[in-house]
Amino acid sequence: MSDAVFLIEELGTPAIGDRVRLDGPEGRHAVKVRRIRAGEQLVIADGRGRGVRGAVVELDAGALSIEVAEVLVEPTRQVRWVAAQALAKGDRDELAIEMLTETGVDEVIPWQASRSISRWGADRVERGLTRWRSTVREAAKQSRRLRVPEVADPLDTRRLAGRVATAARALILHEEAGEPIGAVSVPDEGEVLVIIGPEGGIAPGELELLTGAGGRAVSLGDTVLRTSTAGVVALAALRLR
Repeated sequence: MSDAVFLIEELGTPAIGDRVRLDGPEGRHAVKVRRIRAGEQLVIADGRGRGVRGAVVELDAGALSIEVAEVLVEPTRQVRWVAAQALAKGDRDELAIEMLTETGVDEVIPWQASRSISRWGADRVERGLTRWRSTVREAAKQSRRLRVPEVADPLDTRRLAGRVATAARALILHEEAGEPIGAVSVPDEGEVLVIIGPEGGIAPGELELLTGAGGRAVSLGDTVLRTSTAGVVALAALRLR
């Protein structure tokens, strides 16, 4: 089994043989919940692509230290994967971004689509962003990623069209699209934006606005997937290409 990953705010520039301390909520979780013991190997990362691996050499009530055996750096990819996930009822949007994180997304955008049942009013934006950021952080740890995906501020459809216009490729998942996602080429570099609609689908006016900005409507096959699963299927298909 791969080494567990824990996140800290600032990693500094440790070298092999140095000690790195994990304290605060992550340290308490490691010691009290995960029951990490002396001698176990783990990874401490900063969530921005850098980390260290080493064995635990010191433990106390709510913290631990490892001795660095390996310095890890996740290279920046030429293609940047972005998902615009429509807000959905219950926890379906959070389930979607959890799986997207595990699949390798670099950024998620909360999309306030016209047919979204869930709405983020002005008083709910900060709370919603906090939940989404916590979700992708935990999913990054679970999937052993050194880099936690960014969570952008929420966008309405008109502002999302602005992101479409600047992307190297923008794909709109739509059950009535004539072009299958398997026929789409992936650029060698730049931003690939995947747009996932809400439970009620993407409204005709929204589809017109997004395609007018340069987006391409694509199909995932003969079945209609839930908003919580469509994005991860699309991202997996594109990354395999």
